[in-house]
Amino acid sequence: MHTAILVLFQVLIVIGLSRLVGLGCRWIKQPLVIGEIIAGIMLGPSLFGLIAPATAAAVFPTATIPFLEVLSQVGLIFFMFLIGLELNPKYLSGQLEVAILISHVSILVPFSLGTLLALLLYPLVSSASVPFTAFALFLGAAMSITAFPVLARIITENNLQSTRLGTLALTCAAVDDVTAWCVLALAIAVARTNSINSAFPTIIAALIYIAFMVTVGRWFLKRFATYYQRTQRLSQVTLAGIYMGVVASALVTELIGIHLIFGAFLLGAVMPKNEGLVEEVAQKTEDFVLIFLLPVFFAYSGLRTQIGLLNNPQLWLLCALIVAVAIAGKYIGTYVAARVSKIEHREASALGWLMNTRGLTELIVLNIGLSLGVISPLLFTMLVIMALVTTFMTSPLLEWTYPKRLIKLDVVDQGQSGLDEQQETPSFTYKILVPMANPSTQKGLLQLAVAIANIRNQRAMVHPISLIELQEDYAFESTPVAADRLIAERRHQLEELISSLDEPELRTYVHPIVRVTNDVARETAEIAAIDTDLILVGWHRPAFSRNRLGGRVGQILSAAPVDVAVFVDRGGERLETLLVPYSASTHDDLALELALRLLINRDTCRLTILRLVQPNQINSDLSDELTNLMQQLPHQVRSRIDIQLD
Repeated sequence: MHTAILVLFQVLIVIGLSRLVGLGCRWIKQPLVIGEIIAGIMLGPSLFGLIAPATAAAVFPTATIPFLEVLSQVGLIFFMFLIGLELNPKYLSGQLEVAILISHVSILVPFSLGTLLALLLYPLVSSASVPFTAFALFLGAAMSITAFPVLARIITENNLQSTRLGTLALTCAAVDDVTAWCVLALAIAVARTNSINSAFPTIIAALIYIAFMVTVGRWFLKRFATYYQRTQRLSQVTLAGIYMGVVASALVTELIGIHLIFGAFLLGAVMPKNEGLVEEVAQKTEDFVLIFLLPVFFAYSGLRTQIGLLNNPQLWLLCALIVAVAIAGKYIGTYVAARVSKIEHREASALGWLMNTRGLTELIVLNIGLSLGVISPLLFTMLVIMALVTTFMTSPLLEWTYPKRLIKLDVVDQGQSGLDEQQETPSFTYKILVPMANPSTQKGLLQLAVAIANIRNQRAMVHPISLIELQEDYAFESTPVAADRLIAERRHQLEELISSLDEPELRTYVHPIVRVTNDVARETAEIAAIDTDLILVGWHRPAFSRNRLGGRVGQILSAAPVDVAVFVDRGGERLETLLVPYSASTHDDLALELALRLLINRDTCRLTILRLVQPNQINSDLSDELTNLMQQLPHQVRSRIDIQLD
């Protein structure tokens, strides 16, 4: 088979399996990167090559590996550019002194433990051809790295970006990123020159280039930002210039003697953070990089991962020791530094688990070390397992340490407390949650909720809730800054919707909730569990189901711990004539209760109760509770109720 055709076939398999396994990981609340790493390992000798060696050799022959390596390197260059591009100075705006202390201690402790571990590992998994200094530096760097993109995604999904924990974690990770890349650059320089003394020219050249990019390079890139502000569009010529700059900067750092990825990262980091420019460059770049090129990198890494090399209990114990040292070093270093900085126990612990996230960034470090021959295939496999374990454990341990009930819900009126605090106010006796996917088309749903709440006659509260679902991992929209922008836009839409209500005095009892989530139904259920009486959801036809109560509506119905009412909007302006078929079921009681609320709230509304009696049914009388309620209604309300028997 022609090489080009075979490589394209490989890419087809890689993308499909990466997405499939990635979706499985998203289903169990894990980052997509976990699935992509696992998919890469599955395609390598650890699984595919183990169960079908002949087929694996035919699909991934040795002759095509260099082509996959080239694609993966191109993907890494542009991914590192995106990381630098999204490394916003806003992340360094708060608690910087505390963050620098925590970040550096969280690097120093695992780095020190890694170098001590190198004394044990060097004679076991390395060779005399590898300088011990380079080996120790690489192992220390691998132990101390934090994956900023994955951490940012976890913070966004948990709505932590506006909390002290979230902002501190982002600042620590940003400082950690810069420091760790510098340590890795030093390790590469030493590995390529075989000693620290020989690496000094490389280090000096790298410092000169960094200074050049921070001054001259940044000045030149500001011209791009100025041009963009004037035209408000990113032309193909401008984007081509930026891409040429990425590749040129990568080549310069490679020629200096560190690595291609540093030049790409540096260009992204020094680019002016004009919001529109950064967003457009990221959106035009990331889809192809994340969907096409990056899975190839995971597959290339998987082909080099050989879990079969861990063929005895001693090696598995050694692997467990590496994992334990990596977790303990990062967690203890972060926790102790945070406690010294007078951060309370729970937040310090949660910060320690967040900083333990390694993900894709760790894989980049490991592949560089393996390519340079500093770490062996056996150690590479152990460290890949460590990267998987530390990334996998972050989300559940964060939820255990810092559960969502402790996170303030983000509401429009910053003067108001979140829904979780409003439950402490006994004056609000009835609360309705109104999920809204598109506020601009759901005015009728909000008006109905206000009418049901019966705000005139009792202190009730209506919460329009708009949950922003992030579909992609480590993409621009997943960054906390971009998420805040999306929240602000949705908040503005809800404010306009509330201001359009006919009676201004009712608007003070309507308080929206805007949040980011990766599961709308689950998040709605969790919020509803906090002292909510009713969820009022608008009906829509499911795209892939014939079930009328399927799709998102069905998911909310299944997950919600409180009563749910589904509103099918037929386009009517007002609900004046109500009909409630009643056959003495629990659902009928709720329907009648809602109808009575509407009747009380609207003087012109009339209600017909159609009592349905089945042939074998003894009676269909109203429940005692509803009977007593109707007897307590004023005469002018009871006069608008007509009870019929069918």
